Amino acid sequence: MEQTAAPDSLDTRVPGGIPPAPTALLPLPGSREVTRVLPVAAPVIAAGVAAVLAAALTFATGDWGLAVIGGLIVLLGASAFAEAFPVPLEPAGYVSLAAVFVVGAAVTYGWPAAVMVAFLTGAVVDVFGRKPTIRVAYNSANYALSGLAAGVAVQLGMQGGHVAWLIVDVFLGAVGFYVVNVLLTAAVISRWTGEPLVELVSQGLRTTWAPFGIMASVSLMLAVLWAESPFLAVALIGPLVAVALYQRSMHKAMKAMRLALTDAATGLGNKRHFEELLQRYLDRADEEHSPLTLCLIDLDNFKGINDLFGHPVGDRVLSQIATRLRRGGESFRLGGDEFAILLPNRDADEGFAIAQSVARRIAEAKYDHGGAVTASIGVATYPQKDLDRAELVRVADKALYQAKGHGKARVHVYLPDARMTPAAPRPLLVPGRVAGLRHAASAAHAVVARDVYIGNHSHNVGELAARIAHRLGLDHDQVELLRVAGNLHDIGKLLVPEDILHKPGQLTPAERIVVERHSEIGYRMLDALSIDPIALWVLHLHERWAGDGYPNGLAGEDIPIASRILFVADSYDTMTTDRVYRSKVSRAEALDELDRCAGAQFDPAVVAATRAELEHAPLELVLPASA
Repeated sequence: MEQTAAPDSLDTRVPGGIPPAPTALLPLPGSREVTRVLPVAAPVIAAGVAAVLAAALTFATGDWGLAVIGGLIVLLGASAFAEAFPVPLEPAGYVSLAAVFVVGAAVTYGWPAAVMVAFLTGAVVDVFGRKPTIRVAYNSANYALSGLAAGVAVQLGMQGGHVAWLIVDVFLGAVGFYVVNVLLTAAVISRWTGEPLVELVSQGLRTTWAPFGIMASVSLMLAVLWAESPFLAVALIGPLVAVALYQRSMHKAMKAMRLALTDAATGLGNKRHFEELLQRYLDRADEEHSPLTLCLIDLDNFKGINDLFGHPVGDRVLSQIATRLRRGGESFRLGGDEFAILLPNRDADEGFAIAQSVARRIAEAKYDHGGAVTASIGVATYPQKDLDRAELVRVADKALYQAKGHGKARVHVYLPDARMTPAAPRPLLVPGRVAGLRHAASAAHAVVARDVYIGNHSHNVGELAARIAHRLGLDHDQVELLRVAGNLHDIGKLLVPEDILHKPGQLTPAERIVVERHSEIGYRMLDALSIDPIALWVLHLHERWAGDGYPNGLAGEDIPIASRILFVADSYDTMTTDRVYRSKVSRAEALDELDRCAGAQFDPAVVAATRAELEHAPLELVLPASA
């Protein structure tokens, strides 16, 4: 069972093989972490105390004899030793064989013996390990109740001394211990992480059935040998020690290999592991003619968390996000805030549904920095028409880029005909973005104060872009965001020297580079204010349909639709307004120039929508005061 973000105070080890949770937190008694798990821990601890008291009373009122007491001491010592030195086992983690001796006590001496051996095993090992009080109490109670379940189950099966019935007794006792232990462990982890209990139990059973089989078989050997003579049971020590030593050496080798393929901060596979497994799954997809879906995930504005709260908090948030990704499929951290999920035997529709679920879990979770986190996800499936296996990552990245360009916090699926299937977008304005827009508006006013033309031009671009977007059928939120984007698209010119902006003659190559960088400067300014997707639209304002624009040389529908609209609106207003370096042209001439460049510079559909809109109702331009 994968366990993440569970407190060290409740770092339980299940004898059946569920590995311990990472020691991410060490809460003090009475802290928020302990308080959070008390609704589960308190009743379990109370029930465990009751079971121990009942067992102690039974011992106090019974006539057990020195032989029985001596046997129990031997079983307790062996159980505590097995608990303190668990056997490493791939892939479950560690196997504590303490349950072997607890079940043996149940078969040989009854439920009171099983309860006391189990309880003292958990208590002694955790106390000597200097574990937090809450962990000692919960683990000991867990073991006591698991021992009680084993003892009761054995009594239900007892039908005589036949070997067959002994097998039944051991099996029932092992199942009783195993089921109760897994349930109680999963319950406290579920309470801590917020993961569904049913999923945790199911995952625990899937990953620990093999250790459970080992535990049951060794318990049977112990019961058979103990029935003949307690001294014969010592014969089990040799094989158990040999197995432990062999498994430890193998575990060290496996651990070294796993570390080479694991991201240290999140515990997910690293980029190397992703690339190796991707090729393996692509080979399988070719051989079996089965689908393979890849989800590329990029966290939205994650840099702001690191900048504001520091990298230690950012790393903890990444670890918490990794928990949500594991439930989606085989997950990897590719670097920074970029992740991937591989989904063998899943087609595009299934991949889209899983990606939506992952995005929703990330958005709804609570994180250490106290704020929300959203993710953009690109999805692509192999095989499909005209897609080479070597291009799967590229087209998934293309879908991811579309998700970022259309507003972030959404999922896009790559399709061969370049259409993208978007998930429902997030709300237009959230509090942080409202504040960012206010700051950006102040910067826009600074642009106007510096250059009246730029201010009027930006207003015209915003109005025309909104009208084009409306004619193209974009939703109301996108139309209004485009109006804002038009007013902000030249904000990067604040850092361009005035002598270059107002130069009447031709720009030198160096000056042209400075001017062309204004969109990147504007992007950084707006991105720092968390104004997305406007920042990304401004960045790609000068990309050309044919792919020879700047800054990234995007082509066709790889360019965000908003950037394509802004480019046409910006070009139209520039042509129809006088500037120091050239005179304006008529509106008809400007539209003809847009038509001439459609398919090379501009998106033909956007140009057609612009002509239709302006022929229907000409744009009332705001002109500079000097015009």
